[in-house]
Amino acid sequence: MQSFTFITLMAVFAVSAVFLSYGFFEAHWMKISYFTFSHRDIPENFSQKRIVFVSDFHCGFGFGADRVSQIVKKINELNPDIVVLGGDYVDSSKNYIDICFGELKNLRSKYGVYGVLGNHDYLVGDGAIKEAMVKASIIVLDNDSRWLEISGQKIKIGGVGDFLKGTAILQPTIRDVEKKDFVVLVVHNPSFFDKISEKIDLVLSGHTHGGQITFFGFWRPFFELKYGSKYISGVYRSKNSTLLVSNGVGTTILPIRFFARPEINVITLERSNQ
Repeated sequence: MQSFTFITLMAVFAVSAVFLSYGFFEAHWMKISYFTFSHRDIPENFSQKRIVFVSDFHCGFGFGADRVSQIVKKINELNPDIVVLGGDYVDSSKNYIDICFGELKNLRSKYGVYGVLGNHDYLVGDGAIKEAMVKASIIVLDNDSRWLEISGQKIKIGGVGDFLKGTAILQPTIRDVEKKDFVVLVVHNPSFFDKISEKIDLVLSGHTHGGQITFFGFWRPFFELKYGSKYISGVYRSKNSTLLVSNGVGTTILPIRFFARPEINVITLERSNQ
């Protein structure tokens, strides 16, 4: 009996060790996910332009300057036209704000770097995060928006604050757009997708980490129990809009992932005649 118990405990230990080792490996196993978004409202001058979207760095212990620098290098190598950041730059300590944005200031794109805050950023200190974003030449889109123009043609990019910890106000993004305008909204939490106007064509979101720890990609216990399983990872479509939910690049609570690889998203805009 003692021998059986010992063998059982050793087996459990071995399986746990394999699980944790793989989870740590996957948390560093970055993928580039490509998505072509076709829409009739995309102006010709913006067709084939590339948006690189990255979310959820969670800079902290185990995710320091070296990791952020590697991600910045990957983004710049993608030669983005627009860079969009989805929030949760720092996990839990103000000490990592300068570390994170000291690297993010090196992001390069043709038409600017834009970002919103996530729930962790509000917990750490939204004022300090916004100040660091501005110093790093990142345009803060919390409850704000910008027109991007190329040779007389333009699109709108806007964002809202995280509605769990901050205030989400959509009006600054939609107040001066017409139905024919192409509008991109950045929102940290994908649950906001149910609240948007038909004037929004594409929504970019993070927050979920793709579940972070899943049972082979089929069941995501933490997010399904806490938030529901409506918007976890990938592309979702409603009658009037499309949502892309990124797995993000970092982790929280545990520095592991299981069948929810970190990702950088590349969205190619394509003008459609339909």
